[in-house]
Amino acid sequence: MAKRKYSDGPAGSTDSVDVDLSLGAEYKVLSTDRGNPTSSLGAEFEVFLSFRGLDTRLNFADCLYHAMDGAGIRVFRDDEEIRKGEAIGGELEHAVKSSTICIPIFSKNYAFSAWCLRELAYMVDCKAMILPIFFDVKPKDVKLKTELYQDALQKHKERFGCEVVQRWKETLKTVARMKGWDLKNTGHGELIKRIVAEVSIKLNKRDKKLPDHLVGIQDQVEDVMRLIDEGSLDVRYLVIHGMGGIGKTTLAKIIFNQIHSRFHGCSFISNVREASNGSKIVQLQKQLLLETLNSNPPEFYDADAGIYQLNMRFRRKKVLIVLDDLDERDQLSKLAEKSDWFGLGSRIIITTRDTSFLLIEEENEENNVEMHFKEFKIYRMRELRHQHALQLFSKHAFKMDFPPYDYDDISREIALTASGLPLALVVIGSSLYCQSKQLWKDTLKKLNSLPNQKVHDILKISFEMLDNAQREIFLDIACYFIGEKTIYPHYMWKALEYYPRSNIIVLIHKSLIKVDDDDSLLMHSLLRDLGRVIVQQEDKVPRKRSRLWCPEVALEVVQTRRGTENMTALKLTGLPKEHDFTSEEFLRLPSLRLLELEGGNLVGDFKNILSNLKWFSWYRCPSNLQAINLYFGKLVMLKLLDSEIPNNWNGWGPCMANYDLKVIHLIRCHLSTTPDFSTCLNLRILVFAEHCPKSPQIGSSIGKLKRLKHLGIIGSQVQPSKLFRSPHFDKCMVPSAIYGLKYLSSLKLEGQCMRDLHPSIGEMVGLTCLSLVDCYRLRKLPNSLGKLKLLLELNLFNTRIRELPDSIGDLKRLEKMNLGYTRIKKLPSSIGGLESLLDLDLQWTEITTLPATIGYLQRLRRLFMVYSQIQELPDSIGDLKRLEVMNLRFTQIRELPHSIGGLESLLYLNLQYTEITELPPSIGYLKRLKRLRMYGSKIRVLPKAIGMLENLEGLTYHDCSGIDITWPPHLWELDIFCDDPQSLPRLPLGLHYLGLNGVKSPIEQPLLVELRCLRELTLSRWELKEVEFKQLENLHRLDVDSCNSLVKISGLSSLGKLERLSIFSCSRLIKIQDLEEIKSLEKLSIGECSSLERLPDLLKLHKLRSLSVMDCKSLQGLPDLPNSLEYLFIANWSSLNRLPDLSKQYKLRSLYVCHCESLQDLPDLSSACHLDVHACPNLGESRDVLESCWWCRKSNPRLFSRRPPKYG
Repeated sequence: MAKRKYSDGPAGSTDSVDVDLSLGAEYKVLSTDRGNPTSSLGAEFEVFLSFRGLDTRLNFADCLYHAMDGAGIRVFRDDEEIRKGEAIGGELEHAVKSSTICIPIFSKNYAFSAWCLRELAYMVDCKAMILPIFFDVKPKDVKLKTELYQDALQKHKERFGCEVVQRWKETLKTVARMKGWDLKNTGHGELIKRIVAEVSIKLNKRDKKLPDHLVGIQDQVEDVMRLIDEGSLDVRYLVIHGMGGIGKTTLAKIIFNQIHSRFHGCSFISNVREASNGSKIVQLQKQLLLETLNSNPPEFYDADAGIYQLNMRFRRKKVLIVLDDLDERDQLSKLAEKSDWFGLGSRIIITTRDTSFLLIEEENEENNVEMHFKEFKIYRMRELRHQHALQLFSKHAFKMDFPPYDYDDISREIALTASGLPLALVVIGSSLYCQSKQLWKDTLKKLNSLPNQKVHDILKISFEMLDNAQREIFLDIACYFIGEKTIYPHYMWKALEYYPRSNIIVLIHKSLIKVDDDDSLLMHSLLRDLGRVIVQQEDKVPRKRSRLWCPEVALEVVQTRRGTENMTALKLTGLPKEHDFTSEEFLRLPSLRLLELEGGNLVGDFKNILSNLKWFSWYRCPSNLQAINLYFGKLVMLKLLDSEIPNNWNGWGPCMANYDLKVIHLIRCHLSTTPDFSTCLNLRILVFAEHCPKSPQIGSSIGKLKRLKHLGIIGSQVQPSKLFRSPHFDKCMVPSAIYGLKYLSSLKLEGQCMRDLHPSIGEMVGLTCLSLVDCYRLRKLPNSLGKLKLLLELNLFNTRIRELPDSIGDLKRLEKMNLGYTRIKKLPSSIGGLESLLDLDLQWTEITTLPATIGYLQRLRRLFMVYSQIQELPDSIGDLKRLEVMNLRFTQIRELPHSIGGLESLLYLNLQYTEITELPPSIGYLKRLKRLRMYGSKIRVLPKAIGMLENLEGLTYHDCSGIDITWPPHLWELDIFCDDPQSLPRLPLGLHYLGLNGVKSPIEQPLLVELRCLRELTLSRWELKEVEFKQLENLHRLDVDSCNSLVKISGLSSLGKLERLSIFSCSRLIKIQDLEEIKSLEKLSIGECSSLERLPDLLKLHKLRSLSVMDCKSLQGLPDLPNSLEYLFIANWSSLNRLPDLSKQYKLRSLYVCHCESLQDLPDLSSACHLDVHACPNLGESRDVLESCWWCRKSNPRLFSRRPPKYG
């Protein structure tokens, strides 16, 4: 993006253009560690490879380079033989600075090259991550403990002098102590494979950003890793416990970065305590699914539906989940409550300040109540030792490991006052950087005067070092803007002359805030609490404070008309009912600059009232504003949501008639036409979203917004103004005025009814993002699209585009292209010009073949063709050396080309329900493949090359009868259709999950007995009358489904670790033998077993927490239930007339009863139980039960529902 002149002066400056949507990136660049000269550069290269060409160029170094390049790693290869001159600069300097990892290859003649030594010293100076390779030398040679390198350095003295050579000696010794690789007794190929794997892990983009200076934490990392015990196959919960600011989140991030690559999916959910308020827990569930599955989950709107999705989608996946800053059991229960939600080997890491909510109250076999943590392993963090505390403090106060001599004593005293808390050390140290000695002494006095060195008081000293503008920005973020895009409050702060560009950088450097990669403002929860406490300490009386974020408190202040001029920000959203506000109520709030309302109206004469407002947000604003003389002359940010706004709404004038307005968000406002933008020509961001069904017309005044950078018109059916339509435009086209916005960087026209784009789109040369999602009438793109040289993302999902213009290949920077659900039948050959493309989505298209030029997409990582009409792949598909995911599910493809073996980076291949009849032998060359799905395909014979897939973990296949193969060595998940399991080769002993479908012949026990690692077993569509289970001692989950011939299940008593049993659609099943002996059982589900007449005694199942019974019409009542039960689900049981006694079920949290036509009464229940009963026509009012309900509702036919009370 072209750089724009920026002025950080007062609002209204006419000689500059504001920093706009890219501002967050600028903050991140300017806020990087001042001691790291590489941090402001983009990672153009990921690895810098340095070697002595005479020694290694033609063998090891060349092979290593190509191996890393083939793995998708961007490598800069520097060979000193091709270098001219003596100085390091230009391309080489940039390559070292921009690389994440530097790899020097030490060979026998390495030290004879002055160029190599100079280069190595520059790597150390740049503080790069250096991973050395000791090629044909030993580490002690590089440490100069032998004569090998000493002789070379002695010769260099004559030319370069003692000072330079001494520096090279120190550099060699420093790098030799770093962890790397030693070629001794290791083959080249094996070592290269290890190097590529480890480098790939270190470069993984899922890594969480860590503080620049980590001190004294390694011992705790090792302690936690022992508790994690990666080799264990159980599902393990680890709780990291400690006070705020002690480093729990940092420790969790380190563990996450070290191990996440060894899981099928991973997610790190930050600040759960803050983020889970109200209905936000559903968003956390969606985030958890999205990050772990790498795909969008089905839509859901309540936490119970989210729990179902988590349970269903994770149960066979080995996942790593971090839940940061939990403080309530309810949060855990909705995100990761039970181990049986997750696949074997999963790890759930929790950080918390308080572990009391994790305690479980449980009765033992002697009916004594015990309090324990059950499956949670607790790790209590230790404070930093004094020497480590001093080192961490020094890194931030002096940018060195230890203080200078004349600051040693005072530094030690200050470090002692921080009580070993990393956050306090970082914040205080950062605040004292480059400050006077007197300020240091004053700070120490303040710290020593604090009672018990409370962490808030320690952190407050750093706050007091800020100037007024910096304090105001800090408090605004703490009270209102955590998680908000940086750019939005930036405009408000700039208008207030707070100089946000420089002051946000100051706050970042002082470690008080952060800006993430998504340009969102972040703040440690302890600092957030500090900011809010500071506001609360402004005055004991809320009305005299500067900010009120609690709506109930704010409402009282406004309604009592006792506000003061100190008040600058009010949040009045989330109240139980709507309120009208009069001008008199705001009369005593002349300094108000931020106001958020929900519903109600403004009533009265507002002349000179709210005239200083900068930020105004109104949910469900009224269609007829009752205020008169209202004028927001200084408004910067306007957000209106969920409102019915007529064309002549009398609120447009007060809100938009000013030059300072920068941002307008109109969300679900049901507009029929857009307002006149002629009065707000300085607008930068304009968003209309989800205006259906009123189809707002876009007026011509939008073309006057010459400074607009982001335009989003989303979810509406837009029609252009009849007064402003060029002859080229269809009546359903976007008005041409939009195409005149040449400085627009992001254009989202989603859900529009336009038929094509005007060629003028090519003149919008600043576009980096173009989204036309759901423009279902859009049929054609202009050839001028190729002029958008800066475009990074093109999204045409669910349009009727039939072809792409040939100019598509000119988009050299394009990284993502989504053509899903379009009418495209053919890709142009110019597609091969998309040299930066990473993601290509062709699902549900009419494409039958791919052009040969597809092989030119050397950076392509993901290719999706699900439900497309693709019938064959070109041979050039094998040239996609970096392709990791290819999904061909439900396509018409008949065969895979032999070149498929060239996909050396492929991790996931889905061939389910394709027309493919056989796999080529070259399939065995896919050495990195982890998942191969073939269920429902026409493949009947597996090649022996399958056994060569050394990293394959999961295999799904339709017909395994009579196959003769060697199973891949690391296979742990196998799902197959096989009528005679005895004909199978010996199953892999390491299997964790086995699905056996369509079995017709009895299974001899040795087939399963040897599977000591088996944790989950699914039996589906068996045609046997009896199934007996023996010696599956480690089985945790058993699912029996659609076995309509099955009469008897036996041998369950041998399943000593079974936690979950599910039996469904077994219509002839009569007996479940020994069910009552499964002492470990926690969840039992039985459904659609129409011949089953009775359940065995369940009272012995002391760990049973959940019982579901549905569609078992012959069942003669429920037996007595154990006191451990928490969930009881009963459905479609027409003969049930009574429930067992539940009065002693104190742990029962939820009872669901539906379509039980004979049920006549409900038993007594605990008042804390959620009750949901419906479609039970003979059920009486059960008033004794319902009297204690906190919430009750009725509907036809007789539906009662209640929920437990919510405390706090």
